[in-house]
Amino acid sequence: MAGLELLYASQAPGLSRPQDSLLCFVHWQLVTHQYRALGTGDQPGPNERKSELLPAGWNADKDLYTLRYKSMDDRHELLLKAIMVDTSMILNVMDCSSKQVADLTLTVADYIDPEHLDDFHRVYKNVEELQTRVVTGIISPLGAPKEKGDPRKEPKPEKMVPPASTQDYDPLRIPPWQPLGGRQPSWPDPRDPFAVGGEDLDPFGGRRGGMIADPLRSGFRRPLIDPSSGLPNRLPPGAVPPGARFDPFGPGGGRPAGPDPDHLPPPGYDDMFM
Repeated sequence: MAGLELLYASQAPGLSRPQDSLLCFVHWQLVTHQYRALGTGDQPGPNERKSELLPAGWNADKDLYTLRYKSMDDRHELLLKAIMVDTSMILNVMDCSSKQVADLTLTVADYIDPEHLDDFHRVYKNVEELQTRVVTGIISPLGAPKEKGDPRKEPKPEKMVPPASTQDYDPLRIPPWQPLGGRQPSWPDPRDPFAVGGEDLDPFGGRRGGMIADPLRSGFRRPLIDPSSGLPNRLPPGAVPPGARFDPFGPGGGRPAGPDPDHLPPPGYDDMFM
């Protein structure tokens, strides 16, 4: 409690009531949090200056204390009123600029020993609790000003964080599958909840993947069928239209692996000449 003993000693001749000692402690807390006293009363007086000491006549009324304070950075001006009600002191503090108000009620006997008003080392009780209640009750709610020129209380510059890459590296992540040839088949997303059952409605895969397994649609390039296989000469260009159902005249090395187109005729068509 550095500074409180000197403050108490300077006011000791006039500290005749327990509530005077309690308000002296409250004043010291305000001074510790970068406030300085201006004077007494609701209105400013002539030739007022900031001071760490209590102004003259601050305890002239035993039931009502009215003090004004100003922060060191001149951003806050407080009006403090302390009213005695029975054995309790009701503290009301208003920030004159923002009109914010904070209140605190203290039982004098919990923190002041009336038998030792002339002894600083024995007059205060439960000092840590009293200090916590004053700070959290009437100082912090109004925003305590910062001390000028104290580098420890100045905000430190934030460290520059390099921007994250578009895709963070994860050694356990499985990369997406890409088919051979670089062309992605037009298959529906299996995670789409509305894709369930779509293959039953479109078995041949006109719009979707279909329900018939076709190894030729696995992403690999499909070898072309040579319509001239088995003939002594090659057919002229255009003899077989593109996409036509055509069986080569004979076996050849150009026939693709997999099911023959005639193995799976359309359902309901049992024409052997088809």
